[in-house]
Amino acid sequence: MKQLLVMVVVLLFTSTTFAEVVGKEVTYQAGGATLKGYLATDTAIAGKRPGVLVVHEWWGLNDYARKRARMLAELGYTALAVDMYGDGKTADHPDDAGKFAGEVRNNMPAAEARFRAAMELLRSQPSVDRDKIAAIGYCFGGGVVLEMARRGLDLKGVASFHGSLGTAEPAQPGKVKASVLVLNGDADPFTKPEQIAAFKQEMSAAGVDYKFIGYPGAKHSFTNPDADSFGKKFNLPLAYNAEADRQSWLELQNFFARIFR
Repeated sequence: MKQLLVMVVVLLFTSTTFAEVVGKEVTYQAGGATLKGYLATDTAIAGKRPGVLVVHEWWGLNDYARKRARMLAELGYTALAVDMYGDGKTADHPDDAGKFAGEVRNNMPAAEARFRAAMELLRSQPSVDRDKIAAIGYCFGGGVVLEMARRGLDLKGVASFHGSLGTAEPAQPGKVKASVLVLNGDADPFTKPEQIAAFKQEMSAAGVDYKFIGYPGAKHSFTNPDADSFGKKFNLPLAYNAEADRQSWLELQNFFARIFR
């Protein structure tokens, strides 16, 4: 009996020791711009697995986007937090964040080129099954992944967390390849009821496999624990909601289980 207990302890120690999420900074190019992303994977997992792109909030590729990439790696995926602004730049003030985000939204061909470059980098990783790629995004990033789905990129699915829903180029029937998951705060003042209604109508008219979930009482940026401090500092209607964060992350896991099965 004593020998058996020793063996169990050894096995548990071994599995803990060798299970390791490794993150590293990566550099890639698109349209003459240098992009600086963050790649995370669990080196203890053998073989290829699905890859997930993570698109940052309007603050840029900061520690929050890196954290989500590591969380995905802990779930068994290889994740790449992408740089949509170029040179890894981030914003410390909403004025700069709005400027950076606006530059991307106003030049969607360049945004698509940057997103595609990130996709190819992720697909090239030895740990990634290149036929199983998805993307998630937060706030600004949620709007980006929805736009990439509308543009017909070869993604298994996209998930938007408190992201913008409007578009200048609505989804067209037969063009969207990705399944779509939208996770929204019902108390988010940036997302109006008429925008939600228009988005649902757009998805249905285009025949998109989509799911929309609204979390009661959840405000904008409800998944980010730093939202309260940002909201207070800049007088913005942002607030972290731990329960909506938990539920939406579980919803994402179920979504991935379905699209990657």
